[in-house]
Amino acid sequence: MTMYATLEEAIDAAREEFLANNPGIDADDADVQQLNVQKYVLQDGDIMWQVEFFAEEGDDGECLPILSGEAAQAVFDGDFDEIELRQEWLEENTMHEWDEGEFQLEPPLDTEEGQAAADEWDER
Repeated sequence: MTMYATLEEAIDAAREEFLANNPGIDADDADVQQLNVQKYVLQDGDIMWQVEFFAEEGDDGECLPILSGEAAQAVFDGDFDEIELRQEWLEENTMHEWDEGEFQLEPPLDTEEGQAAADEWDER
């Protein structure tokens, strides 16, 4: 799992990965049908992003699907507004780091460590 500090960096990296995984297709000929995104909040409060492109709608990856069809293709082609794309993200889907490299939608409240993480998130 590779995460990036900005959504734009994550999109660029996902575009490169898609092209690397589909040899013989150049960026102008790529047919993208699905865009998956995942937002992470690290323990130190930094926000990181992970993005995936897929040629088939409904393909599973590490991230959540947020756009399909022409909308996913437009992002792949660089024709998108980052603010609008961020608005597509549902905050309840954000993964929070509660332990080194361990991410969950919510911290486990049955441990002291989990409760401390929940308290920190509530403060933000």
